[in-house]
Order: sequence, then C-alpha cells, then structure tokens
Amino acid sequence: MTYSKNESLCADELASLQFKRLKETLIRVYNLVPFYKEKFDKLGIKPSDIESLEDISKLPFTKKQDLRDNYPYGLFAVDMDQIVRIHSSSGTTGKPTVVGYTEHDMDVWSEVMARVFTMGGLTSKDILQNSTGYGLFTGGLGFHTAAERMKIAVIPSSTGFTSRQLLLLKDFKATAITGTPSFALHMAEIAETEGYDIEKDFHLKVGFFGAEPASKGLKEEISKIWGIDYVEVYGLSEIIGPGVASSCKHSSLLHINEDHFYPEIIDPKTGEVLPDGQRGELVVTTLSKQALPIIRYRTGDITSLTRTPCKCGRTLARIESIVGRADDMLVINGVNVFPSQIEHVLSNIDGITLNYQIIAKKKGYLDKLMIDIELNENIMSENIRELESLKKSIQHKMLNNLYINVDVKLVAPKSIIRSEGKAVRVIDKRRSDEV
Repeated sequence: MTYSKNESLCADELASLQFKRLKETLIRVYNLVPFYKEKFDKLGIKPSDIESLEDISKLPFTKKQDLRDNYPYGLFAVDMDQIVRIHSSSGTTGKPTVVGYTEHDMDVWSEVMARVFTMGGLTSKDILQNSTGYGLFTGGLGFHTAAERMKIAVIPSSTGFTSRQLLLLKDFKATAITGTPSFALHMAEIAETEGYDIEKDFHLKVGFFGAEPASKGLKEEISKIWGIDYVEVYGLSEIIGPGVASSCKHSSLLHINEDHFYPEIIDPKTGEVLPDGQRGELVVTTLSKQALPIIRYRTGDITSLTRTPCKCGRTLARIESIVGRADDMLVINGVNVFPSQIEHVLSNIDGITLNYQIIAKKKGYLDKLMIDIELNENIMSENIRELESLKKSIQHKMLNNLYINVDVKLVAPKSIIRSEGKAVRVIDKRRSDEV
C-alpha cells in the first residue's frame, strides 16, 4: 500500500515531474538567493541552460559550510513573514546550520513522513511513542507533525528518562515507536533489568529508527528483542529532516522520495557522477522546497543507488543503508574503514553484544585501531583461555574482512557508557596528545 500515487509513477512520468520541479527550483534560487546567482554566474550557467535531468551535473555543489557561511537566513528564498518553522543543528563544529519551512514545506514534510508511516503499516488506529529528540533538532517534530496529520495518537516522550519511557510504553499501549537504534537496545537492557517481560508487557509492532548507521545484524537484533518490524528512516535537516528515504517491509533498501529530492551518487574526491550500483557520496537536490531550496547538496553520506523495482510496488529509486560518512571515514594506515563495516563483523560473532567503541590512536608514526566490546552476560566467563580464544577469533575476522590488524579488548557487560541520543561509536585520538 502506498500513500501517494507519485510513489509508483512510471519512469517517464517521474522524470517529467522531476524536470518540471527542477526548472522551477532553479529559476527560484537564481532570482531569489544571491548565493546561487553568484555561483551560477561564475560558471556561466543560467536556469535556461539546463535542458534535461542529466544536465544537473553542470550545476555547482552546495556544502554544509555554505549554510554556515550564510548564517542564519542568507540562503532563504522567501521573506521571514512566510516562514512558519525554524530548525537548526547544534553548531558544535562551528556556526549552526539553520533551516526554515513555509506552510507548503511543512505540507511536503508531512507528506513524505506519511509515506514512511504507511510503509510501516500505521493507520489512525495506532499509538506512536515518539522517543526522538524535540526542539531545534528536526527529528522529534518531523515525526510528530506527520503522525498527527494522519490522525495517529502521539506520545511525545522525547529522548532520555528510560524508565519512564518503558512505563509509558506499557501503560499507554503504544503500537509503534521512534528513536535511534542504540537507544532501542538501551531500552531493552533496562527493561530486562527492571523486570519487564518484553513479549507480554508491551504492544509494539513496528519501530522507526534513524539518525545513526545500523548494520544488518543490529537491525535484526532489535527486531528480535522487541518482536517488531524495523523501518529505517533517513533524513537530513538541510534537506527537510526525517523522511528523505525509508525502508519498506519487502526490502532493507530505502525508497528515496525522489519526486521531492533528486538523488545522485558522486565520487567524493573528484565529484564525478557515478553509475547506479556504485558506492559514493549521496548528493541531493530539493525539487519542491520553498524556504530553503538547495542545489546538489553534498550529504557526506556514503551509499549506492539502485532503480531495480521493489516488490512493494513503489518505483522510486532506492539507496542502501548508509555505509559511513565521507568526512568521518577512518583511514587506518592507508585503509578506509567505516564503523558500519566493523559492526557487521561483530554482529556475526557469538558471545559479544553490539555495544562497542572504536578508538583510533597513534603508535609512533603508525595508526592503531582498538575496539572495546562488551561481553554477553550469558557467556561471561572467568576462564582466561576462553576469553583469549574469543578475542583472537574477533581479531582474525577483522583482519579477514577489513584487511587491518585490530586490538580487541573484551569488557564487562554494561560497562560502556550508554547514549540516549546518537551512540558515540568512534573516538579518534590521533590528533590529540594522547598516544
């Protein structure tokens, strides 16, 4: 079942709609956003020069730093009296990126999120516990507004307060939940500690998770522990928030709402557009945004694109789960390593949990990669030989899969600090004085 007819357009119909919206967007940014007019003029390009979707590769990229440089409203294409919502990033690495929404943009956001909920099987009969952060972060309110418009009852629990989350889940009988994968695991741990019977005490049937990468093994573990369908949700505040893409029940690949967000995959180093099926950096152009239209936004997320039809009937292109980020990829002695690759290896090893932390350090002039991994409570053993054997097995599998030597440290269950938001998986100490 689809929410919108645009999810199942034939290729020609979709391309026609995309090109129409692209042309409208280009005229809009050229006439209303000085930043883009200057960029286009520098390249000698006018909106009329773009005669096909393939010509989009002639257009300049937009980067996160461009939003920071034009802080707060320099990239807006409307006057402030048309803005009905403002969100922003935390700004922990510089000035925050600020995004605005017109009433039309809010309708688009609610529509693409309604598609997400429909993929998860939600109707007005469901109750959604929204355990995603509210506030300037786009996550919580992105889920909330769309759910209300679909007449789904929303419990705005936000993040944190795990014991209260569990109490609400049980007493309010939520059938769906949102949050990060790491928080879902954390809640399951606390539920066990506090004596809940997950199968009997809760009524969940589906979870909508995002904001951090998750391997196939992690998704399967969450589905198994909670007894729910796992719907992966992908989004970026700069583009709209959650709802740019999501998975359905027929595939782990994510349907990208390309009637609103035109996707490309490029080589992160050269900027060259790559063919379908090849991994590279995801670039997105908004096709229907009014307040903050963005041309060829470099997301920094590494994925691949496929146009193979899905069994669900949607004809939208699909992306694989984000493999990692072009800008936080670890390069260990010349080898590219993504945290999700490490997690994939760990998810196929018995005796450990998927609570881990990756630490990159320097040893002399060489990089050194270490992983702290929590043992499973069920096999917690004082037998040094058994633990040493498990450690060597993990190191061997890491070498076979990642082609690097990894120093593994097995730690006690629940000894790694938990996060109620995005899990802190990687600590890179190579630029610090710690060695």
